[in-house]
Amino acid sequence: MKVTFPGGMRVDAKYRGFTIKTDQPVYAGGEGSAPAPFDLFLASIATCAGFYVLAFCQNRGIPAEKASLIMSTEKSAETKMIEKIILEARLPEEFPEKYRRAIIRSVHSCAVEAHIQKAPAFEIKIRIGG
Repeated sequence: MKVTFPGGMRVDAKYRGFTIKTDQPVYAGGEGSAPAPFDLFLASIATCAGFYVLAFCQNRGIPAEKASLIMSTEKSAETKMIEKIILEARLPEEFPEKYRRAIIRSVHSCAVEAHIQKAPAFEIKIRIGG
């Protein structure tokens, strides 16, 4: 992944043939032209969990068109950091009762959640001229 700085407060990441664009909100000095990096972090959690809802339904022949996933967060008043992430799978009335606990276990298979639960170490290096 290569990160570049195209101007203003924008920061782009080039990864696997995609350019992932970010910007800061106007109140933080950006133009608000793209999600902020932290927004993408949150979206990665929700979309990963959503993938597992979708895959669970598809693997069992359950239509997923009426299903959705809602993510909300709770922040600490003291630190302003997220203390809890709530993922709510919204399933249609016809969703089989026998699969309700299993879909929760399935959502916990999310690789993003696993990496948050067992966070990697960060190493920062500098290279001049290249």
